Amino acid sequence: MASKSRVLYTGITSNLRARVFEHKIGAFEGFTKRYRVKRLVYYESWKYVDSAIKREKQVKRWTRAQRVALVESMNPTWEDLASDWFSAERLANPYSVYLKYDPTAAQSFTTPVGSRLPLPEPRLEEPPRRAVRSGSSRVVTRLRKR
Repeated sequence: MASKSRVLYTGITSNLRARVFEHKIGAFEGFTKRYRVKRLVYYESWKYVDSAIKREKQVKRWTRAQRVALVESMNPTWEDLASDWFSAERLANPYSVYLKYDPTAAQSFTTPVGSRLPLPEPRLEEPPRRAVRSGSSRVVTRLRKR
């Protein structure tokens, strides 16, 4: 994500469309709202959340110049890749329950929208060694102590 002045933000999510919407309406206080980070300029899709977290940490360790080069390698004009995901009416009234149903809102974005941004070549990755049941903090805690 980036602002018009190219302030960069790196993060992960399991629902790209919902997270981009939150950024666009400034749903939460903090860095992205303060610096008006509302434009999706680059994204990657990962099969395993562990791999996504590892990649996020890697990119966050990079210099600004490296992150800019990454964005420009796939999106040289810094176009907002989510510019047509939401209607102006939806963005102006994000909490209105009276807006008409938008059939594209239910569309899945596990692949690039309209193939405007090709994803990096798929990588063969090993599945996680230990399965962690969702909602089981006891299992997660035990894994962290080892």
